This record gives sequence, structure tokens and C-alpha cells, in this order.
Amino acid sequence: MKPLATSDVTSKGQPFGVRSLAMALRTEIEKMILQGGMPMGERLNENYFAEKFQVSRGPVREAFRALVEAGLVEFIPNRGVFVRQVSLEQALAAYEVRAALFSMAGRLAATRRRKEEIARFRGLVHDMDEAIERNDSEGYYKLNLDLHSAVMEAARNERLASTYQGLIKELHLFRAKNLRLTDHADHARISNREHAAMVEAIAAGDEMRAYQAHFDHVMNARDRLTEPFREI
Repeated sequence: MKPLATSDVTSKGQPFGVRSLAMALRTEIEKMILQGGMPMGERLNENYFAEKFQVSRGPVREAFRALVEAGLVEFIPNRGVFVRQVSLEQALAAYEVRAALFSMAGRLAATRRRKEEIARFRGLVHDMDEAIERNDSEGYYKLNLDLHSAVMEAARNERLASTYQGLIKELHLFRAKNLRLTDHADHARISNREHAAMVEAIAAGDEMRAYQAHFDHVMNARDRLTEPFREI
């Protein structure tokens, strides 16, 4: 692998360059975690990442600190840094907060959306239907995230969006596992019908219908998440 670099890194000895490199490392490591390349509970090794990206250990440590602050990893004294393990109880609590945030986003989007955004929403719902038919879990999950992000963007509230995105990262591993189409194709179809209801409420400019559709979608997703645990 080529050495990791950013346009901001002008000299290895400059603090600004180190910070820029650390942020680039943080992004790459975060992708590995969120894409399932590093399961919950796995230890992050400084030497491994320094060698993988051909950098010194200083920026790697800074990247680890940033990931701790983001809630994706945790530092355990005398043991090291580990991918955060989120319990079922923590995930359920996070879903309840997410429902409150996402329903508000839906309500705001119903009054602030633009015409071209409605077309994009509908296109994403259509593409998810096709992904379901192909049993394309990865494609469906990406489109699902894209739709949710598009709704947050249409809400035109940066504070709401940043808080929501932080919560989504915490829930990512649970949600990715829950949306595997080979095991839960029926769940995905139900979820996408809920997406369609959300989109049409936004398109109609109906604030309260949009609020309820978005709230119900998240809480139903929470129930789908817990179904495998109820079967054990």
C-alpha cells in the first residue's frame, strides 16, 4: 500500500501536517470499522496501522483519540484501544433517541424540501426495491443510508444532522447485521414500503404525516432488530 497522504501534509515535522494525517487515518480506520472489517471488541494495534499506511505511530495515536471521541472505539487502561462493543440495551436506547431526531427531520423536510429532492427520494426507494430483488445486501444498505442522509439534508438543520449522524455510527454494526437480505428479505421489503410512505408524506408537504411516518419507521426498525434475540 502507498503511504497515506493528504493535501494538507507539507512536512512530517509540522503539527498541522500531523493533525491532517491523523484525520485522514481516522477516516480510513473508521471506514474499516463501519464496513465490518473490524468487529466489535477487536483490539486496534498501533504498529499494524503504522505499517499498513506507512506512517509513524504518532498520527495513529491521534486517530485513535479521535475515534474514541466519536464513540466508535474505547480505551481500556493497561489493555489498549478496542472497537466499541454496544450492548443490545444501549442499541435499543439509541433507537429511541434516533426516532425522536429522525421524526423531527421528516417534519422539517416536509416544509423545506426542494422539487429535485423529491425525485431523488423516489429514485432511491426504487433502487432499493431492485437491490432487494437482487439480494444485494451491500447495495441496499448503502442506498438506505443515502435516503436517510438525504432526508436529513432536506431538513436544513445542521445541528440536527450532526447529532443524528453520530448516533447512526454507534448503531451501524447492529443495523448492518440486521439488514442482511439473505436472512431478512421480508424485513427489507417492509422497511422500503415505510421509506415510500415517508417520501410521499414529505412530497405532500404534510408535516404531521411525515413526522409519524419517520417515527414509526425507526421504531419498527428497532423491533425488527430485536426479533432474532426474542427467538433465542
